[in-house]
Amino acid sequence: MLVAGSECCGCRAIQGYLPCEGCGELRSKEDREIKIPRQLGRGPSSFIPVEEILQEGVERAQRQLFIEAFVSTGRVDNVTMVMGLHPEYLASFWKTQYLLLHMDGPLPYHKRHYIAIMALLKTGENSWSLAELIQGLVLLTHYHSLASFVFGCGINPETEQDGGQAFQPPSPRSCDSSPASEDGVSGSGGKDAMQEVEVLMARMKLLQECQLEEEGVTQEEMETRFELEKTESLLVAPAVESAEHVLPPNILCFVEDPEFGYKDFTRKGEQAPPTFRAQDYTWEDHGYSLINRLYPDVGQLLDEKFQVVYNLTYNTIAMHSGVDTTMLRRAIWNYIHCVFGIRYDDYDYGEVNQLLERSLKVYIKTVACYPEKVTKRMYTHFWRHFKHSEKVHVNLLLLEARMQAALLYALRAVTRYMT
Repeated sequence: MLVAGSECCGCRAIQGYLPCEGCGELRSKEDREIKIPRQLGRGPSSFIPVEEILQEGVERAQRQLFIEAFVSTGRVDNVTMVMGLHPEYLASFWKTQYLLLHMDGPLPYHKRHYIAIMALLKTGENSWSLAELIQGLVLLTHYHSLASFVFGCGINPETEQDGGQAFQPPSPRSCDSSPASEDGVSGSGGKDAMQEVEVLMARMKLLQECQLEEEGVTQEEMETRFELEKTESLLVAPAVESAEHVLPPNILCFVEDPEFGYKDFTRKGEQAPPTFRAQDYTWEDHGYSLINRLYPDVGQLLDEKFQVVYNLTYNTIAMHSGVDTTMLRRAIWNYIHCVFGIRYDDYDYGEVNQLLERSLKVYIKTVACYPEKVTKRMYTHFWRHFKHSEKVHVNLLLLEARMQAALLYALRAVTRYMT
């Protein structure tokens, strides 16, 4: 058994959590110039160096969670490795996913996994009960949102999955390395990134002071600021379009409409749909109780997951410690909901423009709306002097805010149908 973080013959053996077997045989075949499959990329993410995934965070808590994952499933998968940067959230995420897929519920197990693959639902002569519909909706939103996390963090395919391996010619047995300049924090870029951190800190301090001094903004002005932010979000698009994402054949066979995807709320010549006022249908007062009535227990786990990620903080920003990050986390969460047309009457959307730089907005909208277009350049371009764990936290906020937004729309429709 290898120690965590070690390698043998280039075989990472899931960073030491699986025994490395057969490496001598593979080396012999390589020496004879026989093509052997190698994992594409090094580590669980193509965006985050494997060393940082293993070193950052609460190592003892990470290790315990990884052991539990290995005992339960026989592996520590790539999503788990990256989410392990935030052990408190990972534990909450696991409980919810386990309940959805394995515990008692109105849908049989094979249909749950089918929904997780397909993400679509039609009505007909075999229409579902409301309880089945609710479980299906939660499964759909869970995996739609998880897709954002997978693409947003550059999660690599597992070794046995399509795209997880490739045949490569013999090469020197050395660790792959990327130029430091790709991270955007070396040389003059590093100086600019440092300045961005200081600017963000200054803006947070100024906004906090203004909140103490301001008598309050009128509701009309608050609404105007939201509409401006929503309109501006229509202009936010990926700076670099990635190659068109093609689904693997084993998934494509389940898809009826490959063109189905996110559409902006307003396009030229079209009337904008009405804004979803969060106060009219809230998770706390409406969605939570509806799910708990038709699908007991899962409402509590979803609420716990939302609360964990929204309140998750280590009171740090880049190299600064002892920082109250509440304002920044709220701006990210509310901007994600703004992209999906949800407005909070008591929130000043002017804070979004102050705290979220354009490159971060581009990244957020891409991950939330069309995650298959995310590139490593987008990931490295925002918050260039922040830790990878902090960027993963942004992706956790994206995952949960997107899921809550989708649930609010779906559950509101179910409530209207019931009444």
